[in-house]
Amino acid sequence: MPVPKGSTIDPERTRAAILAAATPVLYERGLDGIGVAELCAGIGVSKETLYRHFGTKDGLVEAVLEARSDRVMRWLSDAVAAAGSDPRDQLSAVFDALQHWYDEPAFRGCAMLNAAAQHHVDAVRAITARHLDRYLELLTGIASRANAADPHLLARQLLMLAEGATTVAAHYDRSNAGEHARRAAFALLSAAAS
Repeated sequence: MPVPKGSTIDPERTRAAILAAATPVLYERGLDGIGVAELCAGIGVSKETLYRHFGTKDGLVEAVLEARSDRVMRWLSDAVAAAGSDPRDQLSAVFDALQHWYDEPAFRGCAMLNAAAQHHVDAVRAITARHLDRYLELLTGIASRANAADPHLLARQLLMLAEGATTVAAHYDRSNAGEHARRAAFALLSAAAS
């Protein structure tokens, strides 16, 4: 990223720009589907700049995944908050948001699960586990507000539905995957609150 003549280098801005440019490339191509030289050329930075800000390509991958997890959890939490106080509406908002994502042309499945499957390193698996813990926490809140007998169990089941729907949408059929998962989620919610 060339710095215009007369301007100063801002390390945080440079790091953020690299993250923003690398995120869609790594999502589309896969973490191991692009080498450092091609990645740097594609996002317009030198290897030296990438290494200065992230240490290694793995450091960049970890930063991309952490940022993506934050973005996804903020997006889902905002959808739940906007749905009001009814847990059924909140759960519906989660699956509506997911279906909207599935319908995007650039959709390639869950970046976290893709990363864990593609990149067998402990740091990536730890980031994925933290992401799923955060997702589980969001769903446990919904299950608790629905007065489920065992909110944590219901949340785990809802997480399996959400991630299963995402996998089906990515690898089989994205049409109505969110709606089908929502119906199953409502059946679980009704049974858990009985």
